[in-house]
Amino acid sequence: MDNYLKETKILNYSDGSIQHLVSTRNWMGMEIVERAKSIYDYVRDEIKFGYNLSDDISASEVLKDGYGQCNTKATLLMALLRANGISNRIHGFTINKALQKGAISGIWYMLSPKNILHSWVEININSNWYFLEGVILDKEYLTKLQAKNNDCKTTFCGFGAYTDNFENPPIDWNLNNTFIQDKGINQDFGVFDTPDDFYAKHQQKLGAIKKCIFRKIVRHKMNRNVERIRNGW
Repeated sequence: MDNYLKETKILNYSDGSIQHLVSTRNWMGMEIVERAKSIYDYVRDEIKFGYNLSDDISASEVLKDGYGQCNTKATLLMALLRANGISNRIHGFTINKALQKGAISGIWYMLSPKNILHSWVEININSNWYFLEGVILDKEYLTKLQAKNNDCKTTFCGFGAYTDNFENPPIDWNLNNTFIQDKGINQDFGVFDTPDDFYAKHQQKLGAIKKCIFRKIVRHKMNRNVERIRNGW
């Protein structure tokens, strides 16, 4: 289990900003289930849903940004859990780009790859593994998205969500699996000890030009669209 606690370049939990957060939240003073739940809730709701520069940025960079998507939130969640003695691993997938429609639109949506790299964190508590995909969308954003689409109670796809239970998706953790994008999964890469290992083998299917356009233009448009939903527009 030592591999599930080690620090890496991406999981840089000895960074001062992460250590300061760990200290101020007093997570180590909590019982392990409460500790895991508090860390999970922090990453889900206090790190807003949004699109970072790239998937493989470090945990401290995600924390500095204050927002993240499936892969970058997974990185920060793993680092915080490991910094607090909770074993975890990453499970890699691809998902259909349809779940991003609305957050991205027009020519940018058409140019994006059909399959998008995706991941969730799996934690080990009392010898059981739990899947924590529901950390991706902050509750403020999800609540506004539900209000904007209040006629939908079951399957919803778009704006960062793909779930069969849009009215009450399983995003709260208490010794259970959580999900919010899992219905979009179309390829399973298996589990990896660290995101460093995962990204060494799998990357987004973007050429150099498209990657540059995403970083400089598209992700900012996506973040503005997400913020419009969060603000109730």
